[in-house]
Amino acid sequence: MAVPAEAGGRGDGRWLGSRGGRSQDFRDFRDYHPGDDLRWVDWAAYARSDRLAVRVFQEEICPHVDIVLDTSRSMDLDGSPKAPAAAGLAALLAVAAANAGLTVTVWSDRDGLQRLPGQAARPETWLTPAFTGRTGLDEALRLQAPTLRRQGLRFLVSDLLWPGPPDAVLQTLAAEAAALHVLQVLASADLAPDAEGFLQVVDAETGQAVEIFLDDDGRRQVAGTLAAHRAAWADACRRRHAHLHAISADDLGRDWRPVELLRRGVLEGV
Repeated sequence: MAVPAEAGGRGDGRWLGSRGGRSQDFRDFRDYHPGDDLRWVDWAAYARSDRLAVRVFQEEICPHVDIVLDTSRSMDLDGSPKAPAAAGLAALLAVAAANAGLTVTVWSDRDGLQRLPGQAARPETWLTPAFTGRTGLDEALRLQAPTLRRQGLRFLVSDLLWPGPPDAVLQTLAAEAAALHVLQVLASADLAPDAEGFLQVVDAETGQAVEIFLDDDGRRQVAGTLAAHRAAWADACRRRHAHLHAISADDLGRDWRPVELLRRGVLEGV
């Protein structure tokens, strides 16, 4: 898993950060400032020059990964691999983080966002996610926002198919993050419904049913609406310096190689 230089964490770690710290790797000298630890003063240099200078060492960090898995009902699309693909992708990210020596927490929508039961770095111990949430992720964050690690690496795994604007969700998830990756997981049935004629469509979260007529014009309208929705997310992600990735549930379920994340260097050697 690629780790930004800005990623930080609590305690000493195996990664070198971009700031000064207290590892054994000497970086530079700087002038002494009142309050500096006297242990790092270079007394030999002071004896030669009467100038107080302190040694600066490379910061050691233990980066943390937070994975937010959207478990709303729209993720469990009948007859599609979307739910297992989303859960599998979250598991893949957790294992990749652990293999890279990072700490990890997985969050899911259960009356707000809460830690997914089980050991985050060992998906085999997870309580299997139940994609039964009746609210969008924006509402789940309002009910209970997760305690995300400052300067951590964050992933959102979701279809993003709730009607509210993306800004509220991105504001929470991007705040004080080293990097935020938004992984939009969609199935082919989301992109191109193959039914035809009069259909009863049920809102997965609210249960509200409406009748629509689906023909070629209807499919074009669905495609246009989805494209506009994705464009809104792409624009919001740019403003929040987040990275938006399109993940095909059907393709991922075939060989479990997240091609988009490998291509863009988010994951390595999967």
